[in-house]
Amino acid sequence: MATDAPGRPGHGRRIARNTAFFSFATGLSRLAGLVREVVAAYYFGVTGAMSAFTIAFQVPNLIRALFADSALQGAFVPVFSELLEKGERKEAFRVASSLFFLICLILGAVTAFFILFAEPLMSLFAPGFDDQPALHDLTVNLARLMFPIVLLLALSGLVVGMLNSFEHFAVPALAPVAWNLVIIAALVGLVPVLPEDDEIYAYAIGILVGTVVQFLLPLPWLRGRGGSLTFTIDWRDERVRRVLKLMLPVTLALGLINLSLLINSVFGTLVSDEAPAAIDKAFRIYQLPQGLFSIAIATILFPTMSRFAARGARDDLRRTMGSGVRQICLLLIPSAVLMAVLAEPIIRLVYQRGVFGPDATDLTSTALVWWSISLPFQGVSLLFSRTFFSLQQPWATTALAGVNMLVNAGIAAALYGPFGIAGIVLGTVVGTLVMCIAQGWILRKELAGIEGARLVSSVVRMLAAGALLAAVSYFAWKGLDDALGRSLAGQALSVLAAIAAGSAVYAVAVWVLRVPEARQIPRLLVGRGGSEG
Repeated sequence: MATDAPGRPGHGRRIARNTAFFSFATGLSRLAGLVREVVAAYYFGVTGAMSAFTIAFQVPNLIRALFADSALQGAFVPVFSELLEKGERKEAFRVASSLFFLICLILGAVTAFFILFAEPLMSLFAPGFDDQPALHDLTVNLARLMFPIVLLLALSGLVVGMLNSFEHFAVPALAPVAWNLVIIAALVGLVPVLPEDDEIYAYAIGILVGTVVQFLLPLPWLRGRGGSLTFTIDWRDERVRRVLKLMLPVTLALGLINLSLLINSVFGTLVSDEAPAAIDKAFRIYQLPQGLFSIAIATILFPTMSRFAARGARDDLRRTMGSGVRQICLLLIPSAVLMAVLAEPIIRLVYQRGVFGPDATDLTSTALVWWSISLPFQGVSLLFSRTFFSLQQPWATTALAGVNMLVNAGIAAALYGPFGIAGIVLGTVVGTLVMCIAQGWILRKELAGIEGARLVSSVVRMLAAGALLAAVSYFAWKGLDDALGRSLAGQALSVLAAIAAGSAVYAVAVWVLRVPEARQIPRLLVGRGGSEG
């Protein structure tokens, strides 16, 4: 076994450095994604065409969540890691090979089905477009063009899961950067040459080509790992069946979570043509700290937690998860505060140009304020879900994801009429909060505790520091905005300076308040952190 396996000296430092690099790479990807969104907003704003694209992309994205990258990794990584832990590397590759070709057969058929029946299916997801034939047809055609990403992302998810099990995170983390760059190139290169009514197809073409690139990039790094993908379809293999059995609840859980996003768009079409696109634009900003922090931490810790679970080392698993939860709170609480108090200036700076005007800024910033409330809960819930997956006990998360979706849909249905976008997003917020608390309650029994007292103590101090952050960042922005005006440079300086000032105050406050996690990060990075806890 490698000397940096869980429990060995130096593994805590390796985790911290992997997390730092993954965060950096994910940050590059999110930055590229933000540039992609800026370019798309410049060309399309929150017009009906952009809303048609949003829904057309979300439907294959939902199918991807059901069968593809995250769902597959959640079921596959614990089994693959367990085989590596036992030294059965060739068997691990044999299981991966069987799954690779089963995916090709099954999801190839699913993709063909959805392409053939896109028209009736898209009517279900865009009821507000039924009386607008042009928007309805556009949604159908865009969905047909993008459905092949389901198969591509499933295969990509398997490859990434293998590399992550070997604790190789670099190339998988950087591949989405290439995905975003391809899409940006497609937008810039194709929009000017396509007919006016067909310009939105540039976005769909970019996504399809970018997904091909994202799949191909990590493949060479599987070489030299003690095995290779071979043409094998052994669905009778007990390990293959175990992955498929685990995939069912994982698939349902992640699919239901992603269905909640689609529910927002469905109700958005009943509010206005612009609402689905505005909600989605705000969600893209919301995803930036999620990718930088919570997804990075959960992705890095998942193979380690899976190996602890395979050994039956519940105490080590609990400490690793507890530390990860507190680190996520440390980073996402200030992110949520910044998004809430600076929502309008952030949206104005990022999006307001070209077709994207002040009214679109008002709509999108309203959505962002409500999205921000759920940010820490969503991050913690993500790590809780990975903990259930590492234990190969995903059904609780599956059931709670269903509750999340029902709460989301119920509140959105009740509130979209009187409150518009705010009522729709509030449904997601409440659903996420309910799911997070329930997951923690179940894991508390499963792991004989989740270090709840330490979590509450740290979070109270983080919230106190967050209050200082809110005041400093808002008044810093307000003063600079009045002094510098609304030129692009003036907006950039006032927003970035406000974020920097608020973040500095938060960092000092959590240090002075002796939040342990604030002191843990530099110790881990220089190698004095020791263990997973």
